[in-house]
Amino acid sequence: MPIRIPDSLPATAVLESENIFVMTEHRALHQDIRPLNLIILNLMPTKIVTETQLLRKLSNTPLQIKVELLRISGHVSKNTDEDHLDSFYTTFEQVRDNNYDGMIITGAPVENLDFSDVDYWDELCEIMDWTRSHVHSTLHICWGAQAALFYHYGIRKYGLPAKLSGIFTHHALKPNSPLFRGLDDEFLAPHSRYTEVHADEILAVPQLELLSTSPEAGVFAVKSTDNRRLFFTGHVEYDADTLALEYQRDLAKGLDIAMPENYFPDNDPTRPPVMRWRSTGQLLFNNWLNYYVYQTTPYDLRTL
Repeated sequence: MPIRIPDSLPATAVLESENIFVMTEHRALHQDIRPLNLIILNLMPTKIVTETQLLRKLSNTPLQIKVELLRISGHVSKNTDEDHLDSFYTTFEQVRDNNYDGMIITGAPVENLDFSDVDYWDELCEIMDWTRSHVHSTLHICWGAQAALFYHYGIRKYGLPAKLSGIFTHHALKPNSPLFRGLDDEFLAPHSRYTEVHADEILAVPQLELLSTSPEAGVFAVKSTDNRRLFFTGHVEYDADTLALEYQRDLAKGLDIAMPENYFPDNDPTRPPVMRWRSTGQLLFNNWLNYYVYQTTPYDLRTL
């Protein structure tokens, strides 16, 4: 089944070229089913790239999904054309009375700032508070996960000695969790961040479950015991070349940055990286949608 997105969204042509079923609004309105209503708060600077990555992961499911894009109203984007934001994004004021089956809050390149120093922190806190009563299940990614763990549970983030970047091996601490259905005993996932959260602080919160860790990358997957919030500290939505582009960007800025680990073949940055986490990302998103959204969300969202 398809995802429902605006016909002229740039991601539409990319997804259709990959034979991903994208449904027009006209056709969707003539199907007698209720789609899952999802909203994505996109905090990443390269918004069109992130839109495409996330929509690709949301597309390979038997569920019809209607997706809305949300922006921070008080923040000026330096990397995305304002016409694109005006055409395809909504603001919190426009949706605060709506209810949603699911929400995704992305990462953002602000990890080295204290949360309170992020210029849109107050609005983000208002949105995270709003999810308690207006969203059935929210998935938080990378900095979005760290921000939500801090806001909802007081879990602190800690600076790393150097940027953590690369592809790392992970293990499921609770392999029978529905989140890991279909995954191998060990799985790979990308990370790209300057900060981390600590497992002992998560384990000390009764309302949280630590689901997956990596010997090299630390905490990866966490969820609330009521299944209303999930947290990924990595980026399983990333394309094959995303870490390469970030590495080249950082070098161009003159940063003292290490090459992403376990990423380029033979550690040769002139060779194209091989994507080894595609199935992991697809399964994690599918399992979130199926077990934590579709199977438990009320048919009438007004009853959230």
